[in-house]
Amino acid sequence: MYYYYYYYYTLLIWADHLEIYIFINLCTVFVIYVFRDRDKQKSLEVYYQTKKKHTPCTPQEAAALTESILSMIVKDMRPLAIIEGEGFKEMLTTFNQGYSLPSRRHFTSMMEEKYETSVEKLRNKLKAVNSKISLTTDAWTSMVTEAYLGVTCHFIDEKWNLVSCNLTTLPVDEQHTAENIASWVEKVAEKFHISLNNVLAIVHDNASNVVAALRILEEKFGVASYRCAGHTLQLVVNHVMKDPTIDRTLSAARGLVKHIKKSEPASTKLKQKQQQMGTPEHKLIQDVAVRWNSSYYMVEHLLEQRWPVVATLSDPEVTHRGKHYLDLKNDQWVLLSELKEVLQPYEQATVFLSGQSYVTASVLPPLLKGLLKSTHNRSFDSTAVNLFQSHAEEEILSRWQPLVSAFQEDGKNVSLLAAALDPRFRKLKFLSQEDALKLQAKVQSVALDLKREQRALQQAAVGQQEGEASATPPPKRRSVLDTLLGSDSEEEDSNEAPDHQDDEDTVKKEALMYFGENPIPRDSDPLQW
Repeated sequence: MYYYYYYYYTLLIWADHLEIYIFINLCTVFVIYVFRDRDKQKSLEVYYQTKKKHTPCTPQEAAALTESILSMIVKDMRPLAIIEGEGFKEMLTTFNQGYSLPSRRHFTSMMEEKYETSVEKLRNKLKAVNSKISLTTDAWTSMVTEAYLGVTCHFIDEKWNLVSCNLTTLPVDEQHTAENIASWVEKVAEKFHISLNNVLAIVHDNASNVVAALRILEEKFGVASYRCAGHTLQLVVNHVMKDPTIDRTLSAARGLVKHIKKSEPASTKLKQKQQQMGTPEHKLIQDVAVRWNSSYYMVEHLLEQRWPVVATLSDPEVTHRGKHYLDLKNDQWVLLSELKEVLQPYEQATVFLSGQSYVTASVLPPLLKGLLKSTHNRSFDSTAVNLFQSHAEEEILSRWQPLVSAFQEDGKNVSLLAAALDPRFRKLKFLSQEDALKLQAKVQSVALDLKREQRALQQAAVGQQEGEASATPPPKRRSVLDTLLGSDSEEEDSNEAPDHQDDEDTVKKEALMYFGENPIPRDSDPLQW
């Protein structure tokens, strides 16, 4: 503004003509008018923007934002203390300055209400389930030595999808005795209005107290008790990996990986060697004692990075004189290579059995048969690996003898029946021909019992409706002639016998047709078949 005044008076001094004087005055008035309106326009924009930023949220907007924050805390499993952080508050202010963040107590109250609503919603969902329900349970201890009991339910919905719902992660302060565990499971089932009499099975780990607890529930409610196949497979591998030679080699590999991961120069040098040799720039993996497959992944990555690792350890900048013992000997590298080969089927089986969105009970018999077959595929140069194969076979047979050996005449054969009813394994190639015929006959028998039970329920329903329409007449006294020759009612009963014969023929025909068809692909979902 002052810039234009300066030129105005300068031109006045030098102006000699009246026309110039008038022109300059008009220009000056125009400039002042334009800048005054521009400043006034900017002030209005700033005013409205400031007013908009500081306008409080409507109750509906505030409720939606609060609900969104609670949903984030629940889904991401964040502590409630996150809302008290300065960074979190600044982020909300950036998003919406008009939003007032509620207190931590308010969010605690909202979370409790949301929990009760979710529990009631799950109760109604389980009440509407027409299929059988199975439970899985696991007692565990956190890293801060807090004990919990987890219980999950599984069922098939009306669209034949496998559904899993977490019922509880219950903090437990008392001792993990069999009686306490059984009582905790009962309380969880009662909370969600689940009758244990209607529960098909409860899957659990191999801990002695848990096994004893499920034995109590089995005797009390008749619920079937099944040990987790994945956990049992882990026990098998852990047992056979206790061979002294294998144990020493894994300890040496563990020490090598630990040295490189904890040494910044070694990690940097390893990355350089990977780039020079063109190997994948994967990091080494440290195994965990409670997960045997982590040892497999450690060995797998170490073998992949063998030559970059050897080159790194040979570098004097990384390994000082006197510490070359960290490198593995040649026979240890050979043993690790063979161990990776024999562990691979168990790793694949463990990963598959850990699935949650597909059925696994029916897969167990053919899977165990495949693992047994893998123990006879080939012999190895390392005596320890050959012993691993033989000991693994013994462990599988000792822990799963009824599932992999033969059909048990007096047993439940639950896994075998599940495999027979799975169209992927209907040819029953994992059994001998004699046992396969016995299993097919068992399927026919179970199907016939269900068919007759269904017919009896239908007849009972019809009889109840007829009974409501007319009173039941008193029983007619039998004469001596009726006793000797048979009454007319007995002849009517004999005429109903063909119905039962028809049921038997129908079930037999359907069973023969089912077992005669080709199996569906292994990657197909049997529930959608």
